[in-house]
Amino acid sequence: MNVSFQSTDTNTKSEQGPRARTRKLMVTTASRLMQAGLTPSVSEVAEAAEVSRATAYRYFPNQTALVHAVVDEALGPILKWKGKTLDAEQRILDLFEKALPRISEFEATFKAALRLSLEQAAQVGPTGEQPRFTRGHRRELLNDALAPLRGQLPDEDFDRLAQALSLIFGVEVYTVLKDIWDLSDIQSSKVAKWAACALVRSAIAETGAREAT
Repeated sequence: MNVSFQSTDTNTKSEQGPRARTRKLMVTTASRLMQAGLTPSVSEVAEAAEVSRATAYRYFPNQTALVHAVVDEALGPILKWKGKTLDAEQRILDLFEKALPRISEFEATFKAALRLSLEQAAQVGPTGEQPRFTRGHRRELLNDALAPLRGQLPDEDFDRLAQALSLIFGVEVYTVLKDIWDLSDIQSSKVAKWAACALVRSAIAETGAREAT
């Protein structure tokens, strides 16, 4: 994700101008609908926001682009997270503590995005001009959190640890622990953080035992 941090007067005016306000209205409206459990199309968001369809499609040419914008908005501060220690377990714990409350807050939004991803993956044959909705932020974040272990763990073990952690870092953890085990958000968060730390310790111990033999 490329983001420009230039702060010229032109950019400032653009961010506060009619185009920025219209785009913000579209994202806010789509977010409201997704928080209500829907996965709206661009046309449906345009109608709800009282924006013409032609205008809406100039900002978001397809549903995938719109949902990506809403998801990035919902993720918010999570995308800015950076590890502040060289202790991999502490970094993972810090990331989970930063991310899980936000994921819980926008649980319905992330579930709506997940539903779109699953529905597209289940489609057979050509999907037309609609690009696939892909989710890659957790991969980047987990690789960053585990960075101190890069070189300490064999590449295959490093990747396996990141992949295992991805199973419990996201809205899916709430789907399993709340829907199946009837846990609260706080209880679900505690289980996820315990499992994450256990996975990191296990990976480190496994590599250490292998090197000792």
